[in-house]
Amino acid sequence: MWMYLGLLAALFLGLHNLCKKHAVQKNEVLPVLLGTIGVGFLVLLPIFIGSLYFPEYFKQIGFHITSIPLETHGFIFIKSMIMATSWILAFHALKHLPITIVTPIRSAGPFFTFIGAILIYQERPTFLQWIGFSLIISSVVLYSKIGKKEGINFKRNKWIFAIIGATFLGASSGLYDKFLIQSLTLNPQTLQFWFCLYTLLILLVVLGITWFPNPEKRKKFTWRWTIIAVGILLQAADYFYFKALQDPEALIMLLSAIKRSQILIAVVIGGLVFKEKNKRKKLIPLIGIMLGVFLILNS
Repeated sequence: MWMYLGLLAALFLGLHNLCKKHAVQKNEVLPVLLGTIGVGFLVLLPIFIGSLYFPEYFKQIGFHITSIPLETHGFIFIKSMIMATSWILAFHALKHLPITIVTPIRSAGPFFTFIGAILIYQERPTFLQWIGFSLIISSVVLYSKIGKKEGINFKRNKWIFAIIGATFLGASSGLYDKFLIQSLTLNPQTLQFWFCLYTLLILLVVLGITWFPNPEKRKKFTWRWTIIAVGILLQAADYFYFKALQDPEALIMLLSAIKRSQILIAVVIGGLVFKEKNKRKKLIPLIGIMLGVFLILNS
């Protein structure tokens, strides 16, 4: 069951990435990020209020936000710090790079998660899983060569380093999620609500220093409907992902890989919508990534 929940998370993440590309294109990145997190918080706020005043009803429908100790709040705040940094890097990279380059680099995230799962959680991969991850990493390298044909130098372009940093931090957060969900026994909606709140506060501080005092930057920001879509789709993806992690048998290394199937939506549909270059050549490493995911799921 947890694998199917992972596939649902991948579906919403793929749609989320398409909307995110539209939201940041020729736009100020940080207020877009603030808007998406703010939308997510507003989606979860009625559930929090309902859990306070109608706890039995929200327990019955499975959306109760539980009370948690101060120490647990600290652990969630750490996750918010990690992901706020990752998103800031990723949103800036997405603004300056084609989605068909950004998404495949992000697909290397399972490799970092894979190593962490072995070292931290003692998850043991099979031979086919090793082959699957090798295929994914090899395909990402092939994407880098294709990216050079679009004028993107992977050794000198700072946005490439930004998306690699975002990918590493995102993978670290994925490993941390297993600890939050399974060791601290947090339910998805409780983790999502407090995570959104703390991330929102962090971003408000960042924007208060870098964006709000700058009139020129404020004028460059354009509100788009996709900002709302990004916030809603992200919460849907996170909910199914956290639900999958609640299963004691769920392996974070496999869930991380399953989520990468979102790349099919980003590369195929995104390439058509945003009219990016070399779509046919990018299908070759795309097949490699999908084959790697298939081997992991069927080993």
